[in-house]
Amino acid sequence: RGTLRKIIKKHKPHLRLAANTDLLVRRAPGEPAAYLLLKVHLSFLLFLHRLAEEARMNAFENKSKIIKPEHTIAAAKVIRHF
Repeated sequence: RGTLRKIIKKHKPHLRLAANTDLLVRRAPGEPAAYLLLKVHLSFLLFLHRLAEEARMNAFENKSKIIKPEHTIAAAKVIRHF
């Protein structure tokens, strides 16, 4: 648990993580712990990519050249519903 949180904090130190963030991914029986860390990291990167794309589309729709916090918040609400 601690290792996973350290890895995420190392790559994205400004993020606030919920206490149970790292419990959302389960390891298959017999699967090495390193694979779990890679899966979590990949899932995290895919989430950030999708969030950035949604926020970019929101900014474009609002004719904004800059992605503002409200664009990202709206994108997070859309992603949360899927």
